[in-house]
Amino acid sequence: MIQAPTRSFALAIDPARPPAGLERAVYAVGNFDGVHRGHAAVIARTLALAAERGAPAAVLTFEPHPADYFAGRPVVFRLTPLPIKAHIFRSLGLAGAAALTFDAALAGLTADEFIEQTLVARLDVGAVVVGWDFHFGRGRAGAAVDLVRAGARLGFAVEIVEKVEAPIDGRAEVVSSSAIRRALERGDVEAAARGMGRDYVVAGIVAPGQRVGRTLGVPTANLALEPTNRLAFGVYAVRAAVGGKIHGGVASFGVRPTVNSGAPLLEVHLFDFSADLYGREMEVAFLARLREERKFASLDALKAQMALDLAAARAVVASRPFGDSGQII
Repeated sequence: MIQAPTRSFALAIDPARPPAGLERAVYAVGNFDGVHRGHAAVIARTLALAAERGAPAAVLTFEPHPADYFAGRPVVFRLTPLPIKAHIFRSLGLAGAAALTFDAALAGLTADEFIEQTLVARLDVGAVVVGWDFHFGRGRAGAAVDLVRAGARLGFAVEIVEKVEAPIDGRAEVVSSSAIRRALERGDVEAAARGMGRDYVVAGIVAPGQRVGRTLGVPTANLALEPTNRLAFGVYAVRAAVGGKIHGGVASFGVRPTVNSGAPLLEVHLFDFSADLYGREMEVAFLARLREERKFASLDALKAQMALDLAAARAVVASRPFGDSGQII
């Protein structure tokens, strides 16, 4: 399950000075939504450079997503909200992360002000690693090459990591959060996984539902995803972590047109499981999309299709073995 940072990982929100244990750290800088394979390359170089320098390795990221700030409301289909993102950072071996609130004050900094006030004065970076397309400062006026020049002047090293490609939209392309979102919007969770380097995962608290699944012999745990989540409606083979155990399952995401139209809901049925899950945290990893969401002529027709979905999901899960570590991220 997603856990609070441990002593080996420091998560600092809006630090005014270098977080304890991260003095003169090597920082990967970016939003890192999805922590995809391109981001992983930046983080891998950060870890390597930190080892070379005998320094801690960390990430500087921003919340909310800048696009949400400029829109004045949540608009971005977030792949990894901060708790999941921090968990991944820790699993990759980083010593910590600094998350800065993206607000008017931060958005208004020029590129030079961001470097001097944030990287130097607040974090006292020893080195910075960024991706090839990194831009920063008011109006995104600063580029990676500007960091290189500033680092030479202000006493910190800078490295730029080149683009990473993967087959996401049916062809090799530069790995990006946008391409992964497009894959999820069409339900291609396997293409998204190729770009991310791991299965797409959501997390939430199990809430009571209408118990329709239970009446059909397939009880479900219900999770309300963020309103900006644009995963394609449909039925998916999944695995889920709850209570320190991992279970295979089948999940439906959508508005339940056969029963009643309503707000999108993720309904997860765990194989061979019967305990009460209300109020418990659950992580769900999407392995494959089995079919689109459909409206059936009757509950009997829906029940018959659900039996087929269960069999198909069991086959997918059986083909994708996993350990019993209690975690899927």
